Amino acid sequence: MKKPGKLTIRDIAEAAGVSPATVSLVLNGKGEISGVTRARVLEAVASLNYVPRAARSSAEPGETLRFLKIAKHGHTVNRDHSVFISDYIDGMSAEATRRNYTLEVVSFEGQPISTVAESLAGAPISGVIALGTELTEADIRLIQGLGLPTVFIDTFYDVLDANFVDMNNEDAVYKVLSRFQQQGFQRIGFVASHVDTTNFRLRREAFFKNMARLGLSVNEADILSVESTYDGAYLDTRALLSTGLDLAECYFCTNDIIAYGFIRALREHGVAIPDDVSIIGFDNLPQSATMEPGLTTIDVSKRKIGNLAVTILNDLIAAAEPQPPVKILVGADLVLRASHERGLWKPTRSRLQKTVRQPAE
Repeated sequence: MKKPGKLTIRDIAEAAGVSPATVSLVLNGKGEISGVTRARVLEAVASLNYVPRAARSSAEPGETLRFLKIAKHGHTVNRDHSVFISDYIDGMSAEATRRNYTLEVVSFEGQPISTVAESLAGAPISGVIALGTELTEADIRLIQGLGLPTVFIDTFYDVLDANFVDMNNEDAVYKVLSRFQQQGFQRIGFVASHVDTTNFRLRREAFFKNMARLGLSVNEADILSVESTYDGAYLDTRALLSTGLDLAECYFCTNDIIAYGFIRALREHGVAIPDDVSIIGFDNLPQSATMEPGLTTIDVSKRKIGNLAVTILNDLIAAAEPQPPVKILVGADLVLRASHERGLWKPTRSRLQKTVRQPAE
């Protein structure tokens, strides 16, 4: 027999000869349960000395949640995305405060995941939110296996038993390609990255899937692959252009940072944006609104993702029973600016020599 502290409603259900759902209804005083059945459940509860854990909507004073900002290689979690990460933290902090938690942020740069795991062993925390941008499936399994209530953000795995809150990449990419199609473009290119992250992979898969969904043909020569940093994307694009690359009519860039480097290289090569090539990015970083022309891009509420991560984590901490994995995808909006719409943006004389500014130090 299990120790009292480890009993679950499944044990009560087995002892009473009813379903776990019936036990839950009896313990919560809900449902139309017969007197005989209710008595059997309560008798089982008493005989096994089962003490239900009370549900709660907020934390006990002094409980702490830890956000792990993990940069394994730094190709995507870096200074160029500092605003992106800050938005996540703002959303987490607001919801944690509302629920009486203290949120602490711990950064790991270039350290093995084993070091991250060791930092959690015996830590005085109630739960963990991990930035999964650069994590592999094996990394997630290692952190998940520590037994702490954990939610991963900015990554997603369909068949992994873990909790995720991420952006809906398929929905977002569909909006990008639909916009290009509405403009009459037939030859649509994609600027991917060979840097291995889950969201990059999901966007690449979404590109091919949605091109087929929209009845558009993919020209393999229009699928480019560059580094994910600003400098890397710029240099890789320059190298491609030097080979005599035949440009597509328009390109969807995997993220805004890649778009910035791509645009800089194109403009130095004499290619006008958007009159020669139209471009749409992904992330809606602040510079996308101030560059010339403004970058049309996908916006996903990072604050909402952070907020949901804390909400899920609180439910996990408060639950009396093991919970099934929760996987949430947050929808996206296409923010329309001038970089994709030919004929709408007219540079002034002072703008003619400008290029995309390098992200600030």
